[in-house]
Amino acid sequence: MSVISHPATGFPVGDPNLLPLSETGLPSAADIAAAASSLILSASGWRKVFAADGDEDSNGPALSAADTVIAGAAALAYGRFLEKRSGGGALLVGIDSRPTGPAIADAMIRVFLGMGLRPRYLFIVAAPEIMAYAAAAGRLEGEEKVEGFCYISASHNPRGHNGLKFGLRDGGVIGAADSAELIALYKALLADQRIAEGVISLMRSAEARDVGRVFSSCSTWKRRSVSAYTLLSREIIAGTDDPEAQEELFDDMAACAAKSPVGIVAELNGSARCLSIDRDFLEGLGLKARFVNDAPRAFAHRIVPEGESLTDAMREIEAARKEDPAFCLGYVPDCDGDRGNLVVATEAGARAVEAQEVFALACVAELSCLVRSGELAYDDSGKPKRKVAVVVNDATSMRIDAICGAFGVEPRRAETGEANVVGLAAALRTEGYLVRILGEGSNGGNITYPSRVRDPLATVGALLKLLLLKGPDGLFSIWLKQAQAAGMPCDPKEAEGDYGIAQILASLPRFSTTSVFEERAALRVESEDKAALKGRYATLFMAEWESKRAELEKRFGIVSWKAFSTNGQVQEEIGSDFASSGKGGLKIVFSDASGKSRAFLWMRGSGTEPVFRVMADVRDGSASDEAYLLAWHTAMVRKAD
Repeated sequence: MSVISHPATGFPVGDPNLLPLSETGLPSAADIAAAASSLILSASGWRKVFAADGDEDSNGPALSAADTVIAGAAALAYGRFLEKRSGGGALLVGIDSRPTGPAIADAMIRVFLGMGLRPRYLFIVAAPEIMAYAAAAGRLEGEEKVEGFCYISASHNPRGHNGLKFGLRDGGVIGAADSAELIALYKALLADQRIAEGVISLMRSAEARDVGRVFSSCSTWKRRSVSAYTLLSREIIAGTDDPEAQEELFDDMAACAAKSPVGIVAELNGSARCLSIDRDFLEGLGLKARFVNDAPRAFAHRIVPEGESLTDAMREIEAARKEDPAFCLGYVPDCDGDRGNLVVATEAGARAVEAQEVFALACVAELSCLVRSGELAYDDSGKPKRKVAVVVNDATSMRIDAICGAFGVEPRRAETGEANVVGLAAALRTEGYLVRILGEGSNGGNITYPSRVRDPLATVGALLKLLLLKGPDGLFSIWLKQAQAAGMPCDPKEAEGDYGIAQILASLPRFSTTSVFEERAALRVESEDKAALKGRYATLFMAEWESKRAELEKRFGIVSWKAFSTNGQVQEEIGSDFASSGKGGLKIVFSDASGKSRAFLWMRGSGTEPVFRVMADVRDGSASDEAYLLAWHTAMVRKAD
């Protein structure tokens, strides 16, 4: 045995001399087909339970023989895809902190080498970091240039799961069309009765010394990814690529933090962010920072940063406040570190910030930044002098429409799936739009240009700017003035006092929205044909609408509805033909007598989990109002199933 260990963690990277499948033998075609039957393949990522014992909460590092072939075939598919796009070359490979990551990477790296590609392995790395490095190295020439990346992660799924995301040299995951092509190629490979022989042949073609060189170079490439990510994070938070302007903003934030200290708790839950730039970056802003569960694989709770997963952070922030009242904010990322949901301290104690609120806060901050910098300016009639948009997914609360309305910018919606949102934003930029902020508001976190992925540092940075940049041109002051002018019950004088997070949250437009991570939002349905299910739902809905019209008008002021489908980057009104939404999102928007949107019902089959997601959103509504609408919606879905 000649296992190479990772210098920073001591974890085994791999044994160059131990060929995968050499101890188990090749699996049969039937074994591979059975293992592949649970694969979920979508533009959002490829996922399944990879742990050899089949336990979705497993800590085991081993793969079954069939899953080793499945991983190798994925490398073969992506390698061919990359060769078609660029002729081959170098690519980045990274993993999150799940135990099965090294085994998947081992199989894939050997296949890449066998194909003549040049993998650069970063080992455990946060998703935003590897993507930042891919974008930076994608702009270089010669040996330093990379053509794409392969990231091994199942995002917020339990730790026994794992999966894959693929991207090109622009630093973003591949879009819907490219994803469909890659998935088709992969399915064809898995259907080949001799795929196991093909994979093992490529693995054998990789010389052990070349595998060892890849395994032992992790730290070299990780240093470069840290550098690229730091530079990109500065640009994202400052909103400019001018180093002097960046330094001026960070100096202002640090000076404000010195006068009015701010403390932040980073409860990293053993994620890939444990090996990223968080500590240096936050402390460099003059913040007080406390890190918890900050060793990779130190999973203290479930991976998805929602609900009970935020309890540790709330407990830590309350403990920190007893020692120092400056601590007011905390964040918890998922395993790949591309999303971080927030907890905040209030007079009543710590509380979690709902995912939809997190995105709303980021939008308020970044749109206010555009006004502060002059990039978003208005003519004498109060209209923006340029086209500005915020791009969100179809399940984002209409709270964003209200915020956009206050700034006079356009809310634009794409189908759920980060690639769809990023793709729509890119398309709008080609039409002359300024798109500073985008994201899947229903899932928390935000993507701030020029990034192409959600990032907790971007989210935390946005909130810190709201807290620290004060005065007449402070971000909270700008927001309150815009909100008041739009008719919201806001008083700009609140920004003149000693405000905090509670005041900022209270200023957001009031909506009650289903969290997509609640159990009641994820239905198990029998129908495989989701379009047919929606067609049956339409029939039920038409009858229910007639019977409930009076009740809906009395309780909510609802008098009319419109239905919309979202597929990829396109949202369109579809009348009563709900089935035409296909596998995409379906939303029914209810309006009051003035034509103003009052609430919506939404549904879509998940692309990364075997569930059918549903939600309700209601303006100026209570939790009971949301529960009423969701219960009605759920009952119709179940009956349609």
